[in-house]
Amino acid sequence: MTLHRSTRSTRRSPRRPIAWSALLAMLLALLFAGLGAPVPLASADEPADGAVSIAIDESTAVVTDDSGFRIALSVTNGTDAPLEAGTMTLATNTGHVFMSRTDIQDWAQGDSGIPAVDVLGTAEVPRIDAGATASVAIDVPADDAVLQSFTSWGPKPLLLSLSSGGAVVARAHTFLTRSQDGLNGEQTPAMGITVAMPLTGTARSVDEDAVDGLLDGDEQTTSYTAAGDTQTAQRQAALLEAHPGLQAVADPAYLASLSTPLQADAVMQPADFDITAYAAIDDADAYAAAGVGTEDWSADAAATLAASASTNTSTNANAGDAAADAADLTAVAWQGAGRWTSQALTVARQQGYEVVIADGGFNDDGSGTVHTGKIEVDTDAGTVTVLSAQDVLTGLARGRATSESADGERTEAGRLARFVAQSAFYQMEQPYTARNLLVCLDADTDPKTADALMRLIEQSSWLQITDLGTLLDADAYATGTDADLLVPDDAGLAAERSDALRQALDSLAAVDATVTRLSSSILVDEGSAAAAQSEQNAAIPDQRHEDLSGWIDALHTACGEFALHALADDDALRERMLAGAQDLSSRLLGAVTIMPLETMTVLSETATMPVSVRNDLPYAIAVDVSSITDSSQIVTSRQAGVTVPSGGEAQVTFTIRVVASGSATAHLSLQDRDGATFGAGRSTTITSSLRISDMSGFVIIVIAVALGLLGLWRQFHRKKDPDE
Repeated sequence: MTLHRSTRSTRRSPRRPIAWSALLAMLLALLFAGLGAPVPLASADEPADGAVSIAIDESTAVVTDDSGFRIALSVTNGTDAPLEAGTMTLATNTGHVFMSRTDIQDWAQGDSGIPAVDVLGTAEVPRIDAGATASVAIDVPADDAVLQSFTSWGPKPLLLSLSSGGAVVARAHTFLTRSQDGLNGEQTPAMGITVAMPLTGTARSVDEDAVDGLLDGDEQTTSYTAAGDTQTAQRQAALLEAHPGLQAVADPAYLASLSTPLQADAVMQPADFDITAYAAIDDADAYAAAGVGTEDWSADAAATLAASASTNTSTNANAGDAAADAADLTAVAWQGAGRWTSQALTVARQQGYEVVIADGGFNDDGSGTVHTGKIEVDTDAGTVTVLSAQDVLTGLARGRATSESADGERTEAGRLARFVAQSAFYQMEQPYTARNLLVCLDADTDPKTADALMRLIEQSSWLQITDLGTLLDADAYATGTDADLLVPDDAGLAAERSDALRQALDSLAAVDATVTRLSSSILVDEGSAAAAQSEQNAAIPDQRHEDLSGWIDALHTACGEFALHALADDDALRERMLAGAQDLSSRLLGAVTIMPLETMTVLSETATMPVSVRNDLPYAIAVDVSSITDSSQIVTSRQAGVTVPSGGEAQVTFTIRVVASGSATAHLSLQDRDGATFGAGRSTTITSSLRISDMSGFVIIVIAVALGLLGLWRQFHRKKDPDE
């Protein structure tokens, strides 16, 4: 049932003479027409480029009988000429009732003909130089005649108009919402609203100290990433304490990385792993090769990690209770970059998630009145409860204007004013229908913004804040076939994001493969390590660790942790984790090096070239050194094997063979036991000045002398011609 209210566009206060009101209305109409305005008006998509713009810095979004009204503004002159001093006028229409979504949206975009004839106040605006900004505020007391003339509650149009030089040079359209407090009339039931905020570590970074320890052989560290900004966690804790109704859906990996406890109402998939993208990519083998298995982001893994986090951040006295409470939290799969398609819902259900949150793309609000954000969808793996966010309110709460031309929504204050007005409008659409809307914040929503939003909701008498449990207990908006019709057919994963994910998977798989290669083809077992230690360089202290396999497992764990966080729905986080994984890989292979060689001079046909290999890994290695020259006149033996203890050096010897004098470059490289090259190579120059200093040279001389004597003998004993 729709609540009908008076639709008269103007309403005259009995406290003002009729003639004066008519004259004022006429003057304001001429003023707002802006005939012959010499300066272009501002729009939302070009607030300061060639136009004068009005930005809302502060606004009383909810007006009660004793609140009064305040608005603070910034006026920017985006033109190339000074703007003369003018007047800012604040006006509304106390009698107007928005009858449709189109009606309220048109006003926000400046496309509505609603006359704003009730002036709330004015303020003088000083002269503004080109490119400069001026601040102005208008304060309206609670006993103002216009504020007192409101007889109905709900959203009202609010027009800001700047006049200068006899013309209107800028406008902005926003809202004030009169609450039910202090008004006579029927009090309709409040509409339920659940506000959920994901708590994830979007500022997470690689823990360099933990990685350094790992490369030194420390296999006891449990995490190789850090939560990042600890002040954010403290602000989140203060926010949740101030607003118990705000529902925190926490990443258990984030909770585990904090030194102090953070209250959560539910847990999501570990590391905010992007399940919707996983389903859209549909390549489980690629994820497994990258080091991420399905067991890493399942509902069971989330519960276990949450219990562990609670134990770590609780006192000994209540650690057990805290862990039990954390393990009992509802596991909720939060939407990623893609939509919750049937395939994605099936994957989530297979991983133990009976509840998912869809923060976009999973409702039909455009075709009817808003509804309870709960939909039950049957999948091949079982029924999944989808908690679907209301698009318009969620977008505003996340800092998105309803359209580019909504000129009052360029700032947080303007968007919050629209949020309040829009929620009131939704309640008025069907005031006696029980509904519970879901609003989802972003993982990187500033706690200050979330605090301002929650304060406004708490002041809104037409809204009742509910928790996730209440929303889950509510009657579903759609089930069965009706619910199937709401499930998106396409994941909506942008091609560039899909490509970025595949590239990330390839990079992560290469890193994990490096660890496997290190284990199988470079490192040697403890027996070989001991032999290398004692036989090749007994002076080097024994730095071996007892459990080589444990260290390899720790390396795989680090790679998997980087990969899990890299596959969340956050581009900046992905880049940091990829960089950390690739750095680990390069440092592992770069820990085995060929020591620098000096230029060699060879004075005979054969010589030897010693090559030293250093191993900075915590375990011994057995590798080959390859040598190839760029000349066929000066060559070396091709390959030599070497076993090097941890933290030590070992030497191999190559044979040089010279055929002629000259120079050549020997290119040295490391090869694993499978013959694949790794690490950085070395080059050295070999110069030869060949001397006759051995038996082969003597033989050559003897032969040359014999041939010379034979020639002389033939010259004296040959038969001469008669003519000679």
